[in-house]
Order: sequence, then C-alpha cells, then structure tokens
Amino acid sequence: MTTKHLGSIGMVKNVIVGAIHRPGAIVPAIVDVAKWVMLGALINAREACVGIWHTANAPNRARFIAVLALAAVLPHPAATAAQAPLYLGTAGNYVILAKSGISTVPSSVVTGDIAVSPIDSTAITGFSLTLDSTTRFSTSPQVTGKVYAADYSAPTPVNLTTAVGDMQTAYTDAAGRTLPDFTELGAGNIGGMTLAPGLYKWGTGVTIPTDVTLSGGPNEVWIFQIAGNLTMAGAKSVILSGGAQAKNVFWQVAGGVGVDLGTTSHFEGTILTQKAIHLLTGASINGRLLAQTAVTLEANTATTPTAAAAVLRLRSAAVVTGPYTDAVGQSIALATKTITVPQSGSRQFYRILSDTAHTITKITASGGNVVISYN
Repeated sequence: MTTKHLGSIGMVKNVIVGAIHRPGAIVPAIVDVAKWVMLGALINAREACVGIWHTANAPNRARFIAVLALAAVLPHPAATAAQAPLYLGTAGNYVILAKSGISTVPSSVVTGDIAVSPIDSTAITGFSLTLDSTTRFSTSPQVTGKVYAADYSAPTPVNLTTAVGDMQTAYTDAAGRTLPDFTELGAGNIGGMTLAPGLYKWGTGVTIPTDVTLSGGPNEVWIFQIAGNLTMAGAKSVILSGGAQAKNVFWQVAGGVGVDLGTTSHFEGTILTQKAIHLLTGASINGRLLAQTAVTLEANTATTPTAAAAVLRLRSAAVVTGPYTDAVGQSIALATKTITVPQSGSRQFYRILSDTAHTITKITASGGNVVISYN
C-alpha cells in the first residue's frame, strides 16, 4: 500500500488513512506523517476499510483533506440502487446445508455436496451412506457429490463450522437489507405475478398458489425478505425469464415453520431459513437449501445453480469501528472500477465488500456525487 501527501497536516502526527477488516477485528493502518512510513499491514481479507481520523487541532485545510471530501458522504435516503447478491461464503459450496438433519424418502436426486453441522452423521437419513476411506466424507447413490457431517475426520468439522457461520451471516445480511423496492406485495400472495429485480419485503408469510415469474437480466438480483412462512402449491413453478439466473435469487424466510414446496412444484434460487425446509413428493429446486434446523426430502431433485455472482459493494459507517451497512444509492461500474454514491455532509468510513481484496485508489467529488476508484 502506498501513501500520498494530500496536503499540510499541521499538528496531526498519526493519521489513520486506511484499515483492513478481518472477521471480528478492524486493524488500522497507521501513517507517521513526519516519516510517511506505513506502520500497519495489509491483512488477507475480503473487506477493505478506508477512512480518515483527524485531531481537533488540525487546521481547516488539513481537516478537509483528512475527511477527504469523499469521506463527507452520507447517502441520501431517497436514493435507490440495484441489490448486490448475498455473499454465501463457504455455505455456497453446498446444495443442502442444515444444522439439525437432512432426511429423504428415496429416491431423491441431489447434484452437489450436502452437509450437517453441528449435528452428526446419524441425522442424515435415507441416503444409504458409505463412509469414504479417509473418513472425511460419505457417498450416496442419491447424491452426485459428497456428504459431510460434523463427526467426520478433520478438516471436515472445522470446515462445516465455518460454513454454518457463513450461512447464518448470509441470512442476517438478507434480513438486514433496507429500503425495499416493494413492501407487502399482493398481501403475501405473489401467484401469477411477474417480478422485476429488487428487494421485496413482507411482514407476513408468502404464498405461491400459481406460477410466479422472475424477469430480468443475467446479473440482476432478487432478494425476498419474508417474516412468516413460505408456501408453494403443488405442481406450480418459479419461472426465470429474460436471462435471470437462480444464483442471483435469494429467499430469506423467518417463519416458525419455514418453507413448504408442494408436490411436483419447481423452485428457483437459494432458500435461507431460520427453521426447516420441506420438499413434498416430486418437488424440485435449482438452487440451495440452507436451513438453520432441518431439510426433509421426498423423492426430490435438488441441483446446485451455477456459481454465485461475484460480490462487490460499498459499505459505510460513521466511525471506523462500525457498524457498517450498505451505502445507499451506490452505483457500481465494473468496467471502470468505480463506485459512485450521493454526497451530503457527514464524515463516513468505507469498506469495499468483495470476494477478492480491493484497494481504494482515488476519490473525487463531482456533480453532487463522490466517485471512488479501486483496483
């Protein structure tokens, strides 16, 4: 990481010009202005935090520079932007991941790995498991992939603990998204509708009594926040059109029962539930079943979608220690590697959340917006 002299700092000696986030910690990168020596270190992480901390006795020009103009950004509440996909972390490695069990009434057809944790392998039933000679995973005639459980040999237990943590983090991210594009649509009945990309929120359950279509481009994202249960009628389908992809569709379900997909129904997208997911006889899904309790199958088909879309979004906070939330109104231009957000007047600290490490390289203010360049 290199440092540029942005102007006279006056009496300020140590200025935090950046920080690197790792799970559970913010590690400042400190610069001694007199020597311009970077005392901090880049840590392998997927979130980079950039901000400025300045002392009260700094001259006005230094204060302005410290705030970096761009750091004086507070997203306008009326601004909206396309949703970034959820970051599933290692939970995305599984087509089915559950904390308390996975059962099937044979025979199901599962394409992708499945796993349970913290419950052990006795909670995986109906799959006729055969333990591999490494004792790290099992195989099943019903699974094109591997079957993992918390009681298998290392490194499986640690990997599954991480995956479950990532599942719960993704659930919290989905539930915490703000400024929905649609609220209480259809009073919870979305059957027969064609839904554009965006963030949807219900304070109740959601039912799909007839086919529902998700229409949008291949990189567009749907996130459904459902406070109650999700119920889909038999022989009905979630249909993707216009190039929409299952990897960009996320259903967050908080209800006390969870999700019921009716007999021979077809579903698209990743389901994240606080409770259980039930697939009735012959139901199928192109997506993932990520449950904080159990998943039950009855001669079903479950297929992992193509790799999840790359995550890249800007997060902001009023103080370097957070909490950080998505910067509202952000517009991401992947071709030019820039993120644009509306300008207001309050100091903000920023992180780029991404699957890969990025560094903020330049910040400019233009036309009421702040443009952040990265590499």
